[in-house]
Amino acid sequence: MTVAASESATARQGRLLADLDRRQLEAVTSTAAPLAILAGAGSGKTRVLTRRIAWQAAEGRTDPRHVLAVTFTRKAAGELRARLTRLGVQGDVTAGTFHAIALAQLRRRVEDAGRSMPTLLERKVRLLLPLMGGRRGREAALAAADVASEIEWAKARLVTPDRYAREATASGRHLPRPADEIAELFRSYEREKRRRGVVDFDDLIAGCADAFERDPEFAAAQRWRFRHLYVDEFQDASPSQFRLLRAWLGDRTDLCVVGDGDQAIYGFAGADPSYLTRFAAHFPPDRHPDVGTVRLARNYRSTPQVVATAASVLGPPNRSRPSAQAARPDGPLPSVNAYDDEEQEAAAVTRAVRAARDEAGRWSRIAVLYRVNAQSVQFEEAFGRSGVPFRVRGGGRFLDRPEVQVALDDLRAAARTAPGRAFEEHLTDLAEDAATLSEERREHADALVRLGREYVTTDGGRGSVEGFLTFLQASLRNDDGDATGDMVELLTFHRAKGLEFDTVFVTGLERGLVPISYAKTTDALDEEQRLLYVALSRAERALHVSWARRRAVGARVANRTASPWLVRVERVIARLDGREEEPAVDARGRISDARRAVAVGRGASVDRPHPSRDLPPADALLYEALVEWRRRISKASGAPAYVVFHDTTLVAVAEAKPLTRHDLLLVAGIGPVKAERYGDDVLALVAEHAAG
Repeated sequence: MTVAASESATARQGRLLADLDRRQLEAVTSTAAPLAILAGAGSGKTRVLTRRIAWQAAEGRTDPRHVLAVTFTRKAAGELRARLTRLGVQGDVTAGTFHAIALAQLRRRVEDAGRSMPTLLERKVRLLLPLMGGRRGREAALAAADVASEIEWAKARLVTPDRYAREATASGRHLPRPADEIAELFRSYEREKRRRGVVDFDDLIAGCADAFERDPEFAAAQRWRFRHLYVDEFQDASPSQFRLLRAWLGDRTDLCVVGDGDQAIYGFAGADPSYLTRFAAHFPPDRHPDVGTVRLARNYRSTPQVVATAASVLGPPNRSRPSAQAARPDGPLPSVNAYDDEEQEAAAVTRAVRAARDEAGRWSRIAVLYRVNAQSVQFEEAFGRSGVPFRVRGGGRFLDRPEVQVALDDLRAAARTAPGRAFEEHLTDLAEDAATLSEERREHADALVRLGREYVTTDGGRGSVEGFLTFLQASLRNDDGDATGDMVELLTFHRAKGLEFDTVFVTGLERGLVPISYAKTTDALDEEQRLLYVALSRAERALHVSWARRRAVGARVANRTASPWLVRVERVIARLDGREEEPAVDARGRISDARRAVAVGRGASVDRPHPSRDLPPADALLYEALVEWRRRISKASGAPAYVVFHDTTLVAVAEAKPLTRHDLLLVAGIGPVKAERYGDDVLALVAEHAAG
């Protein structure tokens, strides 16, 4: 028996369809086959997927023992099985990743034939190291890992060694070494595998598809066992995985896929989102007359303010697109802040994180996101100094990463070779050498050089390699080593996918990081936009965005400009706040302000009404005092007045007359960072006018 017998069919059906909105109900009960469910961020895709499996079983349309549910992580597979159990479906559904299912099927095939499964090679680096000159150590392992990533991309895209150089060049890939050299290593790697009689994880996918195509008896047995196919996160499927899915499906149509094209962020690893976004092209109606698509329209995760802000960065500006409806009530307005450098950004975020904890409830309900792993160091350093508990999700803590360990090994070796040499000179060499490294390694080396400069300053201009290592351990400490405790999450945009937090800080939104510097092609830039959307859409209630005008790059400090997509974010926030000005991060906004000022100076009329025109006289006096204060701050900082506070925010202060920091944070347009920076001045002005 597959579903709890004590429950009547009618009651069971009602329970499974309860609390679903109209689109979710359609997705659960649709008879279309194949079916694509387009499930945007926060739309309840896992709920819909599991309810569909359970409802189909309750209706007698499927037998759970013949269901195959494919996920992209073991954790997701476990969550799916747990939810199905809670829905009354017994533990008969097979759920797992493409690789795990392919391995199980191949193992059964060879065992039925009385043979042994080839040894599975867990890490390509083991075979690649001898092929790359026989070097050992961390440096060689990193170089081999770079090549391994290229081989994995090629095999995911069904690209052979002979075609690699051409395909990689055409795709505009950011390569760790010349394409021809990687192609030759790829070729040698495949030969070495055959010689040793081993297979890698990529071979499981290709080998299973081959077995279906060449062994009709095996294919028939597996297709009898798995008659109903479900695939989660379908936007992340690669050509190799899609080939295997086709083999599993055969000439049948009982396929349901779930995914979101707006969250397709793994093209660099070989994924092809068109299998989802152009579903009908891959399953054309003339051959599949019952093919269907359902789009889930409501976002249950985030406030309307977060939903609108996140969606603003998708696709070309002004192009109409289906927009999600936020089911949650209004929340605070997202904030955008610019800082002089990355240290100021980290310090401000640290203060804001402390202020946000009470609203979020727990440290672990707060996340700080960044584009590349190396950016974590500034927050590790700032949080360590201030005592904010944190953990770095994925990639490990800065000092534990191979890229950092290799650079530190180089510093130690240089110190042994030239013990009397000044530490500053060793740093200069590290910075110069970093220019020749891959992007990921260069970012980490640059971060080390910045820390080295900081160390020299604190050590009175002297310093040594050993002293620097001690400084790093002290500066980047994390006093709470409990990985399961209540801590702020530090993670990259990619690592954040699938997660959600009450309060999210999306940092480092500068050209060169967002989009990343090596994203040159249209496809790569589109993926960078989607990656930013993923980051922004992780917030449930509060969203804070920031960037730095200067950032250390090795031994020098580089001027930065805001991400081009930040213009859209600011424009949407302005609209949500009842404003329509160009955003402060865009040069066009500054030009617009200048033109308006010139027009006023010439005596031209300004049609837009002043925001304070309806204030009572006492409030208007306070408003004018706030405007004068803002003028002085603006002049001193060199920032446009509306970057300090917009007119509508000052009107709101004049009306609300906040007397405490808590009251100030309740005013629309004032977040923790601005409250920290300007709060004392504003509260003093309010108190002065209240006393008068």
